[in-house]
Amino acid sequence: MVQTELGKKQFSPREGFGSTLGVIAATLGSAVGLGNIWKFPYITGENGGAAFIFIYFACVCFIGLPVMISEFVIGRRSNAACVGAFKRLAPDTPWFFTGLSGVICAFFIMFYYTSVAGWVFAYIFKALSGSIVTSDPKVAEQVFTTFISGIWSPLIWQWIVLFVTGTIILAGVKNGIERMTKTLLPILFLLLIVCVVRALTLPGASEGVSFLFQPDFSKITGVTILAAMGLAFFKLSVGMGVMTTYGSYIGKGESLIGTGIKVVLADTMVSMLAGLAIFPAVFSFGFSPKDGPSLLFMTIPMVFNSMPFGQVFLSIFFILASIASMGAMISLYNAPVAYLTEERGWSRGAATIFTGVLMAAIGCTATLSNSLLSDVTLFDMTLFNFYSYLTDNLMMPLTGLVIALFAGWRLSRWEVSDEISNGGSLNNKSAIGFYLFAIRYVAPIAIVIIILNGLGFIKL
Repeated sequence: MVQTELGKKQFSPREGFGSTLGVIAATLGSAVGLGNIWKFPYITGENGGAAFIFIYFACVCFIGLPVMISEFVIGRRSNAACVGAFKRLAPDTPWFFTGLSGVICAFFIMFYYTSVAGWVFAYIFKALSGSIVTSDPKVAEQVFTTFISGIWSPLIWQWIVLFVTGTIILAGVKNGIERMTKTLLPILFLLLIVCVVRALTLPGASEGVSFLFQPDFSKITGVTILAAMGLAFFKLSVGMGVMTTYGSYIGKGESLIGTGIKVVLADTMVSMLAGLAIFPAVFSFGFSPKDGPSLLFMTIPMVFNSMPFGQVFLSIFFILASIASMGAMISLYNAPVAYLTEERGWSRGAATIFTGVLMAAIGCTATLSNSLLSDVTLFDMTLFNFYSYLTDNLMMPLTGLVIALFAGWRLSRWEVSDEISNGGSLNNKSAIGFYLFAIRYVAPIAIVIIILNGLGFIKL
């Protein structure tokens, strides 16, 4: 660490992103993934469609985006990963527990997220073999149910996912994380557009479009709002130490607010494209929009089966869906690895292997919750659903709340303004003013209300 003539702390250089495109690709790669293609459609379906999307977008703008920018500020100003960031900016205080909670949250998400990613990887080979190319909804449902209720096959695919992700983490920030996301995200965008075009030409597709764009606000409840905020945190990868760590890799010349807005807009666009690719097919083939986490694995085969060379496109789609899942898993995997290497002095190899083994050992309980552990429940939820509920509705919001308080009240207004304006080189005072208002007042109050609702202390 060195000291400048103005007294501002400058920390030792470390590996970072190599370009503006790399910054956008990596942060967007963390946000865009199975959250868009898998989680957004099924949660939207369970919560009434367009009305839910309206609440979700409000949560993104007034809660998710300000917290994301806060994580960027904390990470870049400290030049450290999520735990070390708080130690550097608030030394000898308990604030570092915020970063530690983010690392723990990343672990819990990976327990079930790698299980779903394993399903996607497995479906690549099912598509290639033709076993899921069907126009019969019952056949599609039976194939999926049989697969996830198995024991060894889902477990092996989960382990493969962890191995592939760990290999990318070992390659480092620029050669692993940045290179992977820059290369593959554009392809996913293009294929999603192909899916949308085909889905919109299916008989009865207009009903799916109406479900997605015509809100019925009578369907909004406290549960809807809680789900919207949980999804906003999950999809933007905030409240889990990921964006703080990524923020520490962002160069001093990058606009933090600009980066956040670009990520949010692109992420929202992908979510809507995924909805347009899936919901017209849901209604066209007689599925229910409330079919839950299995929605992707039953409807996408139907869409591709309806187009020429359907089996080829279906195989490519699940290859790219697996790639999309990698963006989020890379960032989640990287959070504990960064903690172990920077705070505990571990080598990158040892930290990567240890993290992967621990995730596999505990994550198998989520995978087996559809088979051997189906009778094991916590608060009337399977272990898979419990991990999802705990992270989405409690751990991420709580961590996000503390991050908001830290950025809004612990850091000085000058520190925040200096970081967001890139040392005064950007003329963005109005944007900084809006950000500070949102992070000091709107986000904390909204998060507290929604957490209390989730815990049952108040009813919305």
